Amino acid sequence: MKDTATHQKADIMQDVIIIGGGAAGLSAALLLGRSRRSVTVIDAGQPRNAPAHGVHGFLTRDGVSPLELLRQGRADLAPYDVRVVEGSVAGAQRMDGGFRVSLDGGDVLEATRILVTTGLADELPDIEGLSERWGKDVAHCPYCHGWEIQNQAIGVIGSGAMAVHQALLFRQWSPTITLFLNSAPQPSDVELQQLAARGITIVEGIIARVHAVDDAVSSVELADGTSHPVQALTVQSRVMARAAFLGELGLVPVPNPFGEILESDEMGLTAVPGVWAAGNVTDMKVTVLAAAQAGANAAVAINMDMMAQELEQAVAAHEAEAAAGRPAEVLGAPVG
Repeated sequence: MKDTATHQKADIMQDVIIIGGGAAGLSAALLLGRSRRSVTVIDAGQPRNAPAHGVHGFLTRDGVSPLELLRQGRADLAPYDVRVVEGSVAGAQRMDGGFRVSLDGGDVLEATRILVTTGLADELPDIEGLSERWGKDVAHCPYCHGWEIQNQAIGVIGSGAMAVHQALLFRQWSPTITLFLNSAPQPSDVELQQLAARGITIVEGIIARVHAVDDAVSSVELADGTSHPVQALTVQSRVMARAAFLGELGLVPVPNPFGEILESDEMGLTAVPGVWAAGNVTDMKVTVLAAAQAGANAAVAINMDMMAQELEQAVAAHEAEAAAGRPAEVLGAPVG
Protein backbone atom coordinates (compact mmCIF):
# COMPACT_ATOMS: atom_id res chain seq x y z
CA MET A 1 0.00 0.00 0.00
CA LYS A 2 1.14 3.53 -0.64
CA ASP A 3 2.00 5.62 2.41
CA THR A 4 1.09 9.27 2.02
CA ALA A 5 1.45 10.40 5.63
CA THR A 6 4.25 12.62 6.92
CA HIS A 7 6.74 11.09 9.37
CA GLN A 8 9.08 13.89 10.43
CA LYS A 9 9.99 11.84 13.49
CA ALA A 10 10.85 8.16 13.44
CA ASP A 11 7.70 6.10 13.72
CA ILE A 12 7.40 2.55 15.05
CA MET A 13 10.49 0.37 14.63
CA GLN A 14 10.07 -1.92 11.62
CA ASP A 15 11.70 -5.29 11.16
CA VAL A 16 13.12 -4.43 7.74
CA ILE A 17 13.48 -1.34 5.59
CA ILE A 18 13.92 -2.16 1.90
CA ILE A 19 15.44 0.69 -0.10
CA GLY A 20 14.37 0.27 -3.71
CA GLY A 21 11.02 -0.93 -5.03
CA GLY A 22 11.99 -2.86 -8.15
CA ALA A 23 11.75 -6.59 -8.78
CA ALA A 24 14.34 -7.45 -6.12
CA GLY A 25 12.87 -5.17 -3.46
CA LEU A 26 9.24 -6.16 -4.01
CA SER A 27 10.11 -9.86 -4.14
CA ALA A 28 11.94 -9.54 -0.83
CA ALA A 29 9.06 -7.57 0.69
CA LEU A 30 6.59 -10.26 -0.38
CA LEU A 31 8.58 -13.07 1.23
CA LEU A 32 9.28 -11.10 4.40
CA GLY A 33 5.63 -10.09 4.67
CA ARG A 34 4.61 -13.72 4.34
CA SER A 35 7.12 -14.46 7.12
CA ARG A 36 5.11 -12.14 9.39
CA ARG A 37 7.75 -9.43 9.37
CA SER A 38 6.90 -5.73 9.33
CA VAL A 39 8.41 -4.12 6.26
CA THR A 40 8.68 -0.66 4.73
CA VAL A 41 9.72 -0.33 1.09
CA ILE A 42 11.14 3.06 0.10
CA ASP A 43 10.93 3.67 -3.63
CA ALA A 44 12.07 6.73 -5.61
CA GLY A 45 9.97 5.70 -8.62
CA GLN A 46 12.90 5.69 -11.08
CA PRO A 47 13.39 2.08 -12.22
CA ARG A 48 16.39 1.53 -14.46
CA ASN A 49 14.29 -0.19 -17.13
CA ALA A 50 11.54 2.44 -17.25
CA PRO A 51 12.40 3.53 -20.84
CA ALA A 52 11.98 -0.04 -22.16
CA HIS A 53 8.77 -1.13 -23.82
CA GLY A 54 8.68 -4.43 -21.98
CA VAL A 55 10.37 -6.84 -19.58
CA HIS A 56 11.55 -10.00 -21.32
CA GLY A 57 12.68 -13.42 -20.15
CA PHE A 58 10.42 -13.21 -17.07
CA LEU A 59 8.35 -16.39 -17.10
CA THR A 60 4.57 -15.66 -17.26
CA ARG A 61 5.30 -11.92 -17.60
CA ASP A 62 7.22 -11.77 -20.90
CA GLY A 63 6.59 -8.44 -22.60
CA VAL A 64 4.84 -6.74 -19.69
CA SER A 65 5.78 -3.08 -19.33
CA PRO A 66 8.27 -2.42 -16.50
CA LEU A 67 5.87 -0.08 -14.68
CA GLU A 68 2.99 -2.56 -14.95
CA LEU A 69 5.17 -5.29 -13.48
CA LEU A 70 5.90 -3.07 -10.48
CA ARG A 71 2.21 -2.17 -10.13
CA GLN A 72 1.33 -5.85 -10.00
CA GLY A 73 4.16 -6.47 -7.54
CA ARG A 74 2.89 -3.78 -5.19
CA ALA A 75 -0.63 -5.19 -5.40
CA ASP A 76 0.70 -8.58 -4.26
CA LEU A 77 1.87 -6.96 -1.01
CA ALA A 78 -1.60 -5.81 0.09
CA PRO A 79 -2.44 -8.75 2.42
CA TYR A 80 0.75 -8.37 4.43
CA ASP A 81 2.34 -5.98 6.93
CA VAL A 82 4.17 -4.17 4.15
CA ARG A 83 3.89 -0.52 3.20
CA VAL A 84 5.46 1.37 0.33
CA VAL A 85 6.74 4.89 0.95
CA GLU A 86 7.52 6.99 -2.10
CA GLY A 87 10.70 8.99 -1.73
CA SER A 88 14.50 9.02 -1.96
CA VAL A 89 16.86 8.10 0.85
CA ALA A 90 19.25 10.83 1.97
CA GLY A 91 21.22 8.82 4.49
CA ALA A 92 21.35 5.86 6.87
CA GLN A 93 22.90 5.65 10.33
CA ARG A 94 23.36 2.88 12.84
CA MET A 95 21.50 3.22 16.14
CA ASP A 96 20.94 1.02 19.18
CA GLY A 97 18.99 -1.99 18.03
CA GLY A 98 19.09 -1.20 14.32
CA PHE A 99 19.23 1.61 11.80
CA ARG A 100 17.75 5.03 11.17
CA VAL A 101 16.98 5.93 7.55
CA SER A 102 16.39 9.55 6.55
CA LEU A 103 14.43 10.56 3.45
CA ASP A 104 15.02 13.64 1.33
CA GLY A 105 11.69 15.05 2.47
CA GLY A 106 12.70 14.94 6.13
CA ASP A 107 10.94 11.74 7.15
CA VAL A 108 12.84 9.33 9.41
CA LEU A 109 12.23 5.59 9.56
CA GLU A 110 13.77 2.95 11.80
CA ALA A 111 14.29 -0.81 11.41
CA THR A 112 16.44 -3.61 12.74
CA ARG A 113 17.65 -4.61 9.26
CA ILE A 114 18.18 -2.90 5.89
CA LEU A 115 18.00 -4.42 2.42
CA VAL A 116 19.37 -2.31 -0.46
CA THR A 117 17.78 -3.04 -3.84
CA THR A 118 18.26 0.31 -5.57
CA GLY A 119 19.80 -1.15 -8.72
CA LEU A 120 22.17 0.61 -11.08
CA ALA A 121 22.32 3.84 -13.03
CA ASP A 122 23.56 3.68 -16.62
CA GLU A 123 26.19 6.17 -17.76
CA LEU A 124 26.16 6.33 -21.57
CA PRO A 125 28.90 7.62 -23.86
CA ASP A 126 28.59 11.34 -24.49
CA ILE A 127 27.08 11.05 -27.96
CA GLU A 128 24.41 13.47 -29.13
CA GLY A 129 21.04 11.77 -29.59
CA LEU A 130 22.03 8.51 -27.89
CA SER A 131 20.30 8.86 -24.54
CA GLU A 132 17.00 9.81 -26.18
CA ARG A 133 16.82 6.37 -27.82
CA TRP A 134 18.06 4.42 -24.77
CA GLY A 135 15.73 1.55 -23.91
CA LYS A 136 13.95 1.86 -27.24
CA ASP A 137 16.11 1.01 -30.27
CA VAL A 138 19.36 1.52 -28.34
CA ALA A 139 19.84 -1.65 -26.29
CA HIS A 140 22.61 -3.23 -24.23
CA CYS A 141 21.46 -6.82 -23.63
CA PRO A 142 20.54 -9.19 -26.49
CA TYR A 143 18.77 -11.55 -24.10
CA CYS A 144 16.51 -8.70 -22.99
CA HIS A 145 15.93 -6.93 -26.31
CA GLY A 146 17.62 -8.86 -29.12
CA TRP A 147 14.38 -10.46 -30.31
CA GLU A 148 12.79 -7.05 -30.83
CA ILE A 149 15.59 -5.87 -33.15
CA GLN A 150 16.34 -9.16 -34.87
CA ASN A 151 17.32 -9.06 -38.56
CA GLN A 152 17.72 -5.28 -38.45
CA ALA A 153 20.90 -3.41 -39.34
CA ILE A 154 22.45 -3.19 -35.87
CA GLY A 155 25.30 -0.86 -35.01
CA VAL A 156 27.52 -1.72 -32.04
CA ILE A 157 28.99 1.39 -30.40
CA GLY A 158 32.42 0.58 -29.03
CA SER A 159 32.93 2.03 -25.56
CA GLY A 160 35.34 -0.42 -23.96
CA ALA A 161 37.10 -3.76 -24.08
CA MET A 162 33.84 -5.71 -24.53
CA ALA A 163 32.97 -4.13 -27.90
CA VAL A 164 34.10 -7.09 -30.01
CA HIS A 165 32.33 -9.54 -27.72
CA GLN A 166 29.14 -7.50 -27.99
CA ALA A 167 29.34 -7.41 -31.78
CA LEU A 168 29.87 -11.17 -31.99
CA LEU A 169 27.04 -11.77 -29.54
CA PHE A 170 24.49 -9.63 -31.39
CA ARG A 171 25.46 -11.39 -34.64
CA GLN A 172 23.21 -14.23 -33.43
CA TRP A 173 20.19 -11.93 -33.76
CA SER A 174 21.06 -10.29 -37.08
CA PRO A 175 23.30 -10.95 -40.10
CA THR A 176 23.91 -7.21 -40.50
CA ILE A 177 26.22 -5.98 -37.76
CA THR A 178 28.49 -2.94 -37.89
CA LEU A 179 31.06 -2.41 -35.16
CA PHE A 180 31.75 1.31 -34.69
CA LEU A 181 35.07 1.25 -32.83
CA ASN A 182 34.51 4.76 -31.41
CA SER A 183 36.51 4.74 -28.12
CA ALA A 184 37.05 0.96 -27.96
CA PRO A 185 40.54 -0.54 -28.29
CA GLN A 186 41.72 -1.73 -31.68
CA PRO A 187 40.74 -5.42 -32.09
CA SER A 188 43.51 -7.99 -31.90
CA ASP A 189 44.44 -10.12 -34.91
CA VAL A 190 42.39 -12.99 -33.52
CA GLU A 191 39.40 -10.72 -32.98
CA LEU A 192 39.71 -9.31 -36.49
CA GLN A 193 39.63 -12.84 -37.84
CA GLN A 194 36.55 -13.65 -35.76
CA LEU A 195 34.73 -10.52 -36.90
CA ALA A 196 35.57 -11.24 -40.53
CA ALA A 197 34.39 -14.83 -40.20
CA ARG A 198 31.00 -13.59 -39.00
CA GLY A 199 30.72 -10.92 -41.69
CA ILE A 200 30.83 -8.02 -39.24
CA THR A 201 31.82 -4.65 -40.70
CA ILE A 202 34.29 -2.49 -38.76
CA VAL A 203 34.09 1.31 -38.91
CA GLU A 204 36.83 3.37 -37.29
CA GLY A 205 36.37 6.90 -36.00
CA ILE A 206 34.64 8.71 -33.14
CA ILE A 207 30.85 8.95 -33.23
CA ALA A 208 29.53 12.51 -33.09
CA ARG A 209 25.78 11.92 -33.03
CA VAL A 210 22.93 9.49 -33.53
CA HIS A 211 20.16 10.50 -35.90
CA ALA A 212 16.53 9.41 -35.66
CA VAL A 213 13.68 9.76 -38.17
CA ASP A 214 10.01 9.16 -37.33
CA ASP A 215 10.92 8.14 -33.76
CA ALA A 216 13.41 5.50 -34.89
CA VAL A 217 17.20 5.37 -35.14
CA SER A 218 18.24 6.02 -38.73
CA SER A 219 21.99 6.62 -38.87
CA VAL A 220 25.26 7.18 -37.02
CA GLU A 221 27.33 10.24 -37.90
CA LEU A 222 31.06 10.25 -37.26
CA ALA A 223 33.16 13.25 -36.28
CA ASP A 224 34.50 13.43 -39.84
CA GLY A 225 30.95 13.97 -41.12
CA THR A 226 30.45 10.55 -42.70
CA SER A 227 27.11 8.87 -42.05
CA HIS A 228 26.26 5.19 -41.73
CA PRO A 229 22.65 3.91 -41.84
CA VAL A 230 21.46 1.69 -38.99
CA GLN A 231 18.09 0.55 -37.66
CA ALA A 232 19.13 -0.18 -34.09
CA LEU A 233 22.12 0.33 -31.83
CA THR A 234 23.70 -1.41 -28.88
CA VAL A 235 26.16 0.03 -26.42
CA GLN A 236 27.79 -1.12 -23.19
CA SER A 237 26.96 1.50 -20.57
CA ARG A 238 29.06 2.17 -17.49
CA VAL A 239 26.91 1.06 -14.55
CA MET A 240 27.00 2.72 -11.15
CA ALA A 241 25.40 1.43 -7.95
CA ARG A 242 22.76 3.75 -6.52
CA ALA A 243 24.18 3.68 -3.02
CA ALA A 244 25.65 7.06 -2.10
CA PHE A 245 23.35 7.22 0.93
CA LEU A 246 25.23 4.33 2.59
CA GLY A 247 28.43 6.31 3.16
CA GLU A 248 27.74 7.04 6.83
CA LEU A 249 27.55 3.29 7.43
CA GLY A 250 31.00 2.86 5.91
CA LEU A 251 29.56 0.98 2.94
CA VAL A 252 30.70 2.28 -0.44
CA PRO A 253 30.53 0.78 -3.94
CA VAL A 254 33.65 -0.91 -5.24
CA PRO A 255 34.99 -0.33 -8.77
CA ASN A 256 35.23 -2.97 -11.47
CA PRO A 257 35.96 -2.76 -15.22
CA PHE A 258 32.31 -1.90 -15.97
CA GLY A 259 31.50 0.58 -13.20
CA GLU A 260 30.80 0.23 -9.49
CA ILE A 261 28.69 -2.18 -7.42
CA LEU A 262 28.11 -3.02 -3.77
CA GLU A 263 29.88 -6.12 -2.57
CA SER A 264 27.90 -8.84 -0.78
CA ASP A 265 28.07 -12.55 -0.15
CA GLU A 266 25.95 -15.10 -2.03
CA MET A 267 22.93 -14.41 0.19
CA GLY A 268 23.29 -10.63 -0.03
CA LEU A 269 24.98 -9.80 3.28
CA THR A 270 27.33 -6.81 2.96
CA ALA A 271 30.39 -5.96 5.04
CA VAL A 272 28.09 -4.04 7.42
CA PRO A 273 26.23 -6.40 9.78
CA GLY A 274 22.50 -5.98 9.41
CA VAL A 275 22.70 -4.58 5.88
CA TRP A 276 21.95 -6.75 2.86
CA ALA A 277 21.95 -5.97 -0.87
CA ALA A 278 20.26 -7.77 -3.75
CA GLY A 279 19.69 -7.43 -7.48
CA ASN A 280 21.67 -5.28 -9.91
CA VAL A 281 23.11 -3.08 -7.16
CA THR A 282 25.37 -5.99 -6.20
CA ASP A 283 25.40 -8.05 -9.42
CA MET A 284 25.25 -6.18 -12.73
CA LYS A 285 24.63 -9.37 -14.73
CA VAL A 286 21.26 -10.35 -13.30
CA THR A 287 18.09 -9.98 -15.35
CA VAL A 288 14.78 -8.83 -13.89
CA LEU A 289 13.78 -12.41 -13.14
CA ALA A 290 17.12 -13.16 -11.50
CA ALA A 291 16.89 -9.94 -9.50
CA ALA A 292 13.53 -11.05 -8.13
CA GLN A 293 15.07 -14.35 -7.06
CA ALA A 294 18.03 -12.55 -5.47
CA GLY A 295 15.58 -10.45 -3.48
CA ALA A 296 13.82 -13.60 -2.28
CA ASN A 297 17.15 -15.17 -1.29
CA ALA A 298 18.10 -12.09 0.71
CA ALA A 299 14.69 -12.09 2.41
CA VAL A 300 15.23 -15.67 3.58
CA ALA A 301 18.70 -14.78 4.89
CA ILE A 302 17.35 -11.74 6.74
CA ASN A 303 14.52 -13.72 8.30
CA MET A 304 16.92 -16.46 9.42
CA ASP A 305 19.25 -13.84 10.91
CA MET A 306 16.36 -12.33 12.84
CA MET A 307 15.21 -15.76 13.99
CA ALA A 308 18.71 -16.51 15.31
CA GLN A 309 18.72 -13.26 17.29
CA GLU A 310 15.23 -13.90 18.63
CA LEU A 311 16.21 -17.42 19.67
CA GLU A 312 19.28 -16.13 21.48
CA GLN A 313 17.15 -13.60 23.34
CA ALA A 314 14.54 -16.24 24.20
CA VAL A 315 17.16 -18.62 25.58
CA ALA A 316 18.68 -15.84 27.67
CA ALA A 317 15.26 -14.90 29.03
CA HIS A 318 14.48 -18.56 29.76
CA GLU A 319 17.72 -18.99 31.70
CA ALA A 320 17.11 -15.77 33.63
CA GLU A 321 13.62 -16.93 34.59
CA ALA A 322 14.96 -20.30 35.69
CA ALA A 323 17.71 -18.68 37.76
CA ALA A 324 15.16 -16.47 39.47
CA GLY A 325 13.04 -19.51 40.34
CA ARG A 326 10.10 -18.40 38.21
CA PRO A 327 8.42 -20.64 35.63
CA ALA A 328 9.70 -19.98 32.13
CA GLU A 329 7.35 -19.06 29.34
CA VAL A 330 7.57 -19.92 25.68
CA LEU A 331 5.41 -17.95 23.29
CA GLY A 332 3.31 -16.75 26.23
CA ALA A 333 2.42 -20.26 27.50
CA PRO A 334 3.79 -21.46 30.88
CA VAL A 335 6.14 -24.46 30.67
CA GLY A 336 6.27 -27.21 33.28
